[in-house]
Amino acid sequence: MPLSDSQARDSWDGFEGVIPGLGVSDVIQLNLQNRFTGCLSIQSGESKGFLYFKDGGIVHVEHGDKAGEEALYDILEWPNGRFGLQPTVTSLRTTIQKPSQHLLLEAARVLDERRAARITQQVPTLPKEPGAKTLKSSEIIDKVRAVPGVLFAVLQTKDGTRVGDQSFEAEVLAGQGTFLAMVGNQLASVFQTGELVSATVEGKSRHLLLLGTKSLYLCVLVSGESQAGAVEAQVRQALTLPR
Repeated sequence: MPLSDSQARDSWDGFEGVIPGLGVSDVIQLNLQNRFTGCLSIQSGESKGFLYFKDGGIVHVEHGDKAGEEALYDILEWPNGRFGLQPTVTSLRTTIQKPSQHLLLEAARVLDERRAARITQQVPTLPKEPGAKTLKSSEIIDKVRAVPGVLFAVLQTKDGTRVGDQSFEAEVLAGQGTFLAMVGNQLASVFQTGELVSATVEGKSRHLLLLGTKSLYLCVLVSGESQAGAVEAQVRQALTLPR
């Protein structure tokens, strides 16, 4: 009588450990390339997942109450983990039908969508007057770009991830904003003034404004012909709506 998946795992005689520098997807790719047959276990904190391979193809994945592709997507989001390999363990279930490389490409798309959704769900709370309602990210960008003197604007999380706009112009401005935030926070640390709330760099041809929130930065590129302080005041006013 064949053993169940859990019974087979209990009788493991394989090996386990941590592989420095390799993430979950890297370990999976190694098993695909080596045409591995067996079970890969991954422990991350209190979570544990199992991936079953046959001739280098993923045939079954389980994690908690989930199985198949959804379980794989969750496991691929784990930042690190302890890996175990058991070449002699196979699964009685088949929950994965796609070719493995196609599966990983689909997983990358799904994980990008999950990350984008989490960022979009962050509601910015830019400085506003009492009684004003909070704006959505897309509304903030539209209103800021409509302010006279504003050439471009972009929202990004404090780890540098852009919100919504993925254009080259947004990437360049976000990079400038990240550098300004880094310098500003270093100065704030030196002078013990607390976390950076706003910063302005004035130039001959262009100015750069940076407004900080709890989780986001608003980077605004301003024409050099405009007064940076006046534009900042208009930006703040534009982001305040009466009920």
